[in-house]
Amino acid sequence: FCSPRSCSSPLPPYFSSNVGKSMKKFTAQAAQSLKDFTDETYPQGSFAFARLLRERDIRVNGERVGRNVFLRAGDEVTYYTTAREEAKRFYEIVYRDENILIADKPSGVSSEALFFALKGEGARFIHRLDRNTSGLIAFALNDGAEAELLAAFRERRAEKIYEALCFYPFRTEHATLVGYLEKDEKAARVRISSRPRPGAEKIVTEYTVRENFGEYSLVEIRLHSGKTHQIRAHMAFIGHPVVGDEKYGEEALNKKYRVRRQALVAKRLTFAFAGALSYLGGKTFVSSFSASLPARGQRK
Repeated sequence: FCSPRSCSSPLPPYFSSNVGKSMKKFTAQAAQSLKDFTDETYPQGSFAFARLLRERDIRVNGERVGRNVFLRAGDEVTYYTTAREEAKRFYEIVYRDENILIADKPSGVSSEALFFALKGEGARFIHRLDRNTSGLIAFALNDGAEAELLAAFRERRAEKIYEALCFYPFRTEHATLVGYLEKDEKAARVRISSRPRPGAEKIVTEYTVRENFGEYSLVEIRLHSGKTHQIRAHMAFIGHPVVGDEKYGEEALNKKYRVRRQALVAKRLTFAFAGALSYLGGKTFVSSFSASLPARGQRK
């Protein structure tokens, strides 16, 4: 990283003016990289981040920057996005009433950025999805709903079904996997082992192969525990990494299929409520997204 001042430079010949662009301004609340701040704060800026840097359409404390600078608390960040970038949808509402809101987010949008967008509507953060995982995420809209939703997730009364594309043919079409997950905070990843280890947490991941495409398969995955990167790390551990996963995946095959985001979708969400939200008990919400390879011309 570098500071905003050291990263600023004369505008290149191809620089386009900010005329006709939307201006959005935010203030950093803590020290972090510009990329992380953008991912967590401004979805349109996150989608367009590469172009914004390339054309110096981000200013930090009034100075144009062209690299991923490091921000300090209190720094003012201004983005200049095009009408097309602003028009890009970064979520759809699947269900909403006076108590809960269930949104359907595409890959590329962080849970934090979605929460930031819905915060003005009273949304309370309950659980998260990885930035590059698409699908359903639930928010509470009042204190009572927040308590019930948190209890439902904690007590495993929120059934989450995922869809994934996984590499290599499966020998077993259905299995319930037991493993032990250990976080490596420094490397921002997790490690899976087949036997208990000090500091590792037990995980249970159930999968069913729905369709075989030869080099990869469409798999339905049911979580019986919900830990960081559980699906991605556990499937990679058994030799079937999720297609497009750059952290735990198969680099050569990802390059072959030209995918850089995991083909993983939080597809269905069903709750078992006993309290004030019991009217939603047994109701299943379904994401509009599917685990699939993008069209050849859209792969990146």
